[in-house]
Amino acid sequence: MKNLLSIFALVTATLSLPAHAAKIADITRLSGQRTNVLTGLGLVYGLKGTGDGGDYLPAIRALSSMLAKFDDAASVQELSKSQNVAIVNVVAIVPSAGVRKGEHIDVRVSSIGAAGSLLHGRLFICPLQGPIPKAGADPFALAEGPVEPEDLSSPNVAIVHGGAVMEEDFRMNYVENGHFSLIIEAPSANATTANLIAKTINGAESVNGEDVAAAVDAKEVVVVIPPAERDNPTSFIGRIQQLPLPSIMLANEARVTINRRTGSLIVTGDVDIGPAVINQQGMTIVTTSPPPPPGTPIVSKRDSVAVDTSNQGGARLQDLMAAMDQLRVPVDDKMSILEQLYKSGKLPAKLVYESN
Repeated sequence: MKNLLSIFALVTATLSLPAHAAKIADITRLSGQRTNVLTGLGLVYGLKGTGDGGDYLPAIRALSSMLAKFDDAASVQELSKSQNVAIVNVVAIVPSAGVRKGEHIDVRVSSIGAAGSLLHGRLFICPLQGPIPKAGADPFALAEGPVEPEDLSSPNVAIVHGGAVMEEDFRMNYVENGHFSLIIEAPSANATTANLIAKTINGAESVNGEDVAAAVDAKEVVVVIPPAERDNPTSFIGRIQQLPLPSIMLANEARVTINRRTGSLIVTGDVDIGPAVINQQGMTIVTTSPPPPPGTPIVSKRDSVAVDTSNQGGARLQDLMAAMDQLRVPVDDKMSILEQLYKSGKLPAKLVYESN
């Protein structure tokens, strides 16, 4: 818990430092710039008695078929006592920038049979196809290598670092009919942002006074590539992505993101919170609006903090977070307090729950 509070304090301090201007690339991606999935079925061998076992016929048939390819025919019955192999699902994620022939990417394997553990195993060479495999199709990649469970409490799921070598180029197509689209990432997607991005691009790259960018909706800005740069648009796209955004766009919306699985709490932006007295497990926080009259004595106690640092009648969300830090409020309690303020209508911010 102390580590989480320290991380939160560090993030808060970092956000208070002067920041460099955000660029268009920081909050957008190119349409077509996306990850892709390669899949396959494979065998992990070398297990120390923790494999699927002879009673699990899909694994034994796969082992028999594999041996036959190497002129070492063995029947399912002959392999019925095998305990050192497991049939697995094999998945490799192609990064959004694409990959080229000969490059290596990580592979994840998951047991789909009765294996007790994949620990100490090795993935036998396995062809990987697209997310919808086609019989007889050439593989995009070949996977092989030692499997390493990332969490010993789940030994049936493991990774093969750099286990897939690409057999084909996997390119991303960004340009279509002389234009490309910028997709605004979800946290920043709104009509104001889309129009400001288009305005920024047109101010820097208009051709003969004509606009080259237009906001289609809250998530997409379409950019027309000048005719002189269409044969090699990479430089133009790079210039667009590096354009600095107007400072008005740096004012983040007030957002509270809660992830109870990881115990993390992230607060961005700032808003006024309504007057409230918060009692949580023996500690008290008072938000004041308007401020107390002049001359009113202020009593300071460890379990009581008044939140109105400006003395102008408005308690701020960041002031509340600072007060909770002062009282050393645990992260779980912070989450509960912000949830209750939100439900009572005293916290005009977006409340987002994450589970990853």
